[in-house]
Amino acid sequence: MNLPALLGRNRNYRYTWLGQVVSEVGDHFNNIAVFALAMRYPEGGLIVAGVLSSRAVPMLFMGPLAGVILDRLDRKRVMIASDLIRFAIALLFIPASQSNLTWPLYILSAVLMAASPFFTAGRSSILPSITTEEELHSANSLTQTTGWATTAIGAFLGGASVAALGYDTAFFLNAMSFLFSAWCISMLRGNFKPAENSARKLDQPHPWQDFLEGQRYLRRNPLLFGISLIGIGWATGGGAAQILFSIFGEQVFHRGPAGIGEIWAAAGIGLVFGGFFAHWLGPRLSFAGYKRSVSIAYVIHGGSYVAFSLMPHYGAALGLIGLSRAAVAVSSVLNMSMLLRYAEPRFRGRVFTTIETLTWSTMMVSMMVAGIASTQTSPRLIGVVAGCLSSTTAIFWAWANVAGRLPEPADRAPEIISTDNQLDGTLDRDQEISNHGTR
Repeated sequence: MNLPALLGRNRNYRYTWLGQVVSEVGDHFNNIAVFALAMRYPEGGLIVAGVLSSRAVPMLFMGPLAGVILDRLDRKRVMIASDLIRFAIALLFIPASQSNLTWPLYILSAVLMAASPFFTAGRSSILPSITTEEELHSANSLTQTTGWATTAIGAFLGGASVAALGYDTAFFLNAMSFLFSAWCISMLRGNFKPAENSARKLDQPHPWQDFLEGQRYLRRNPLLFGISLIGIGWATGGGAAQILFSIFGEQVFHRGPAGIGEIWAAAGIGLVFGGFFAHWLGPRLSFAGYKRSVSIAYVIHGGSYVAFSLMPHYGAALGLIGLSRAAVAVSSVLNMSMLLRYAEPRFRGRVFTTIETLTWSTMMVSMMVAGIASTQTSPRLIGVVAGCLSSTTAIFWAWANVAGRLPEPADRAPEIISTDNQLDGTLDRDQEISNHGTR
């Protein structure tokens, strides 16, 4: 489906997308500012690893809880609450940046991330409820591609703003972006409480049983379980990459905060191109073709990252990191489309938060190992190892495919949405009336 047409006709998705654009650009103002603050210290690589690890740790605990809550409560209200909490926390980075202490960066980063899965998994969970089957692949492609585009734009603007305006301005803009996102989500129409769970009495909660039920559901669906393992395989090297971008920008290529922003921007540009290619490719692939494409994508990703790590020329290194991320984008869009298509609505929140939790847990280990290694080992060697580890994902996926461990699910999971969502959430009001009159 044409992407501009999707934004033009689907009111709920348009507001969701606008909030995403602003809040995710703001995220990168925060990221670059925090990383630049950390790199002022001699052990900057280790501090960056600590900050990123402090962001990963909450996913171990809050991710499963977020999944249960999103599958039981009104997802729209949960997302708004997440944005408002992050708005307040983001403002606290301003006084933290004015001290010479590093521990506030760890604490605030952890709390900020603790609120994030309630929003990110919520957005993924409501996507099939605010789009038609025809729109779903395009909406998924645009959502992910937008996230990557904001990486490029936000990283570039974040680096430039920190260099020109200072840390406080970057943190303030990040906070305001969450406030704007909360307003956009508040404009969504429809009932976003999971229909099957709406009758459950909230004064008799069973969150642990709900969580275990979600894990059992994921394990008994081979395709969904295989996709979750892909995230783990990528994160073995992907966590180290989060550290290396800052180290390469500051210490390898000696470009300062602007260099950090430029490397992140190059990665974002690659992700955008990969996302658009995946949007074109997805409808043209058979299920067997989809599985082959995932293996190919990870071979390209890992190989390009190894080449980036060894490349002495700055411009060529930016091109290679862009190619590496383009390959990741292709796999990500294709995999997410499968998750949205086949995950049952009543389990969707737990599926997405479980995958996020597994990925972030692995990234945390990868980041800590890379951060410690950065104090004694060449960043280029760490990058080579990270690229090779990420490429092992292709081997696992290809083996599972050949062994018949990734069968296509028999049917698409039925979407349970309210009449309000069908009429209010998909089309603008004037188009709704027109369509209703022709039924």
